Amino acid sequence: MRRALWLGALVALLAPSMARAADKVHVATPSRVIFAIPFWVAEHKGYFKDENIEATLEVVPTGKEITERLKSGASQFSIVGPDASIIDAYQNGSLRIVAGIVRKPPLFLIAKPGIKTFADLKGANIGALSLTEGSSKLLIKMARAEGLTREDLNITAVGGAPARHGLLKDGKIDAGMQPMPLNYEAEALGFNNLGWAGKYEPDWQFTTVNTDGEWARRNPKVVTGFVRALLRGQESIFANPEEAAKIAAQVLKTPEPLAARAIAEAVRLGILDPRLNWSEQGLRKMFENMQADGAVPADRKFEVVRVVDDSYLRAAQGL
Repeated sequence: MRRALWLGALVALLAPSMARAADKVHVATPSRVIFAIPFWVAEHKGYFKDENIEATLEVVPTGKEITERLKSGASQFSIVGPDASIIDAYQNGSLRIVAGIVRKPPLFLIAKPGIKTFADLKGANIGALSLTEGSSKLLIKMARAEGLTREDLNITAVGGAPARHGLLKDGKIDAGMQPMPLNYEAEALGFNNLGWAGKYEPDWQFTTVNTDGEWARRNPKVVTGFVRALLRGQESIFANPEEAAKIAAQVLKTPEPLAARAIAEAVRLGILDPRLNWSEQGLRKMFENMQADGAVPADRKFEVVRVVDDSYLRAAQGL
């Protein structure tokens, strides 16, 4: 009897150390903006912990560095545009899209008070993340629809949305594409909102969850668990937007009413996908734009199965 009690006590003592250590994953994103809200909700509500995953979100300022981190294994996932994954897949690389987050453009063109129309943008210094990623392409589409040419625009690579917001306030750029709620903050300061990018291009897969496909095949449980935690975070945004707004306000250091307005608009405009599905048409549009730029050979045909691996998302969705 005493021996049994002693063994039971020993097992209870050792149980925590015998439990499987949490899988650590590093997630790269270019800036701290609302596109990563399902991650923060999942983190706040313990959904990663439920999957025995210890996830860390790191701000990595350039798309090139994010891609290098995925390919080297320094980061296991990225929350960023699908551009690099599409290009890599068509170069026979291993990067793949495993989930969608933002399926419509979440950006608004914000300009200094003296710029009231698109015509006023001629010669203005417009800040963008880079000259090749999605937001700069959307800016060009908007300008062309309003009668301007690419040559009319002076686009400068200055970094992510928070950097653009600061530069605009400091008068170092004249305009820039801004996500919610930074667009509201800028309007409150007297800057002009020239319009929503989604009005000009409704089909545009803006943000995806990306990984190295070879690493994913070696770690399917981790990938499915990570995507499932994000999915629960995304679903929680739709089910309890007030709670999501509180979390977003804390992370983004923005007033809670603006965070709540941003989430309500993202849901109303269909910017966020409630099930983390990607838009095939949105991916196709990005592919065609990259072909026009020469990033993807002009003779290649778009094949969604070449750039995505849906097995982890379907498993996370219980399909």
